[in-house]
Amino acid sequence: MSEINLPAVVAEVKSAFERYEAALVSNDVAVLDELFWSSPHTVRYGVTENLYGYEAIAAFRSARAPAGLARTLSNTIITTYGTDFATVNTEFQRSGQSGRQSQTWLRTDQGWRVVSAHVSLLAN
Repeated sequence: MSEINLPAVVAEVKSAFERYEAALVSNDVAVLDELFWSSPHTVRYGVTENLYGYEAIAAFRSARAPAGLARTLSNTIITTYGTDFATVNTEFQRSGQSGRQSQTWLRTDQGWRVVSAHVSLLAN
């Protein structure tokens, strides 16, 4: 298990995740689209939507309201497996609402990309 959490790979995924988070809260749709794997196999389960394939995810992003996106993260856990696969799990607070998010990241020829994501809210 020496391939778990290689420091250089964790740093790469952390950088990609931080870029994603900055794009999310600033509604930088171009960067959000870039960071999802452009494939019909990409899946994103949101709070109110199930999105199958890159095109559906990109359409959701472009139609989403850009207001009220700021949030605070906690308990972010990055785990890398070898040099090309990783998971990122985090909790967030937005406007008094608690939620959680999980992402699966894959190293592609274009860089690290989200291949699967899940966002859910917790009952208050």
